[in-house]
Amino acid sequence: MTKTFKALALLLSYPEADHRGAYGEALGILRDEGLARVTAGLEKLVRQLEEDDLLDLQSRYVHLFDRGRALSLHLYEHVHGESRDRGAAMVELVELYAQHGLALGPQELPDYLPVFMEFLSILPIETAIDLLGEAGHVIEALAERLRKRKSPYAAAMAALASLVGRHMHKQARDALLQQPDEDVDDLEALDRVWAEEPVQFGPDQSGCPQARDMLAQMAGGVR
Repeated sequence: MTKTFKALALLLSYPEADHRGAYGEALGILRDEGLARVTAGLEKLVRQLEEDDLLDLQSRYVHLFDRGRALSLHLYEHVHGESRDRGAAMVELVELYAQHGLALGPQELPDYLPVFMEFLSILPIETAIDLLGEAGHVIEALAERLRKRKSPYAAAMAALASLVGRHMHKQARDALLQQPDEDVDDLEALDRVWAEEPVQFGPDQSGCPQARDMLAQMAGGVR
């Protein structure tokens, strides 16, 4: 199962030339580790990642995940927005990663979903699944939004969501889905979204795992 986290992290990462030889292997790992029922959709994504022009792939990735908040792969952005609380939480997350031997590159942010999945891959599987569940509402919402956009990345996010299972916070996910799904081509609308105060998702604080709760769970569960 730890290989599953690494395989999905690769498929959800920014496309790079040196990744191209590994996409097919990642698909094989997911089949071998029991995700055959979701790999049919992943075949389309892998084919595009292997065959499409790299610059086009990179442009589409940025347009999909980096232009608006609704599909951001930075987990704390869905909890804190761009507030100072997010920065403080990420500093603590970097320290936690370092305690377990995971060093980040100079351009990597710790709440970036593929980085979080790399961290999960080095933990005991039960701990990893529990921590994945702490972000389950965000992952489920991302999977649903990608599905509605008919994005090839929907299959990869759905595969990750299938691992969340009973840990999913359904109320928090539904509240997150009620937030506006921005038109990433409407620049004025995007400016308004980024200017808004951070939104706390979920019916109340007890119904939604906030970033500090996720961090506390991670710090207490992996020592």
